[in-house]
Amino acid sequence: MFTGIIEEIGIVREFSKLSNGAVIEIECNIVLDGTKIGDSISVNGVCETVTEITPNSFKAKLSEETLNITVFGELKIGSKVNLERALLVNLRFGGHIVSGHVDCVGKLISVEKLTDFYNLEFEIPNSQAKYVIYKGSITVNGISLTISSIKENVFKAAIIPHTYENTNLNTIKIGDYVNIETDILGKYVEKLLSANDNKRDISIEFLKENGFV
Repeated sequence: MFTGIIEEIGIVREFSKLSNGAVIEIECNIVLDGTKIGDSISVNGVCETVTEITPNSFKAKLSEETLNITVFGELKIGSKVNLERALLVNLRFGGHIVSGHVDCVGKLISVEKLTDFYNLEFEIPNSQAKYVIYKGSITVNGISLTISSIKENVFKAAIIPHTYENTNLNTIKIGDYVNIETDILGKYVEKLLSANDNKRDISIEFLKENGFV
C-alpha cells in the first residue's frame, strides 16, 4: 500500500524485454534506505517487488500484464520514474490510499502554467470516468492528485510547484501517456451497489452515514 507522495525520481538504467515480461533496473538513493529483497516499491504508480539491490539501484521483474496495461512498454534507458516505498503504519498518511495496481493509461492533453501552480488536463477511457469525481483523489504516475474539474472522460488537476518540480510531471509532454489509478473507495461502493443481496440496504443515507459521500 502507498500514499502517492513521491519520495524521489529514479533513472532507468536497464530495461530488458523477456519472452514473458521484462527486467528493469532503476538508479536511486532515498528509496533504498531500509529496503530489502522482496519489498515493494511504487514505480510510476505500479507496485513492483524488489528482486535485486546494489548500492545505488534496484531491479524488478515486470510481468507481461504490467507491460500490457501500463506505459512501461515505452520506458527506455534514461527515463525518469517516480518512486515511493510501501507505507509504514507508524508514519503520517500524506496522500490517499494507493494500491499500486494501475487501472488504465491516460493521456496528457493540456498544460497551463499559472502564477502559483500548473493545471494539467488528462483524458482517460470512458469506462474509468465513473470513478472520477470533483475534489476526489486520483493517482497519476504514482502521484496523489486532487481532481479540480471533470467533464465526461477528461479531468483536470491543479499541481503545486513543489510537486511539478519534484516528480516526472515536468518531463511529460502533451500527447504523452501516464499510468492512472482511480480511487479504490469508488470501486468498493460500486461493488456494494451491484451486489443483489445489498441492493435493498444501500441508500444515499447509508453512504452518508458510512462516509462515502
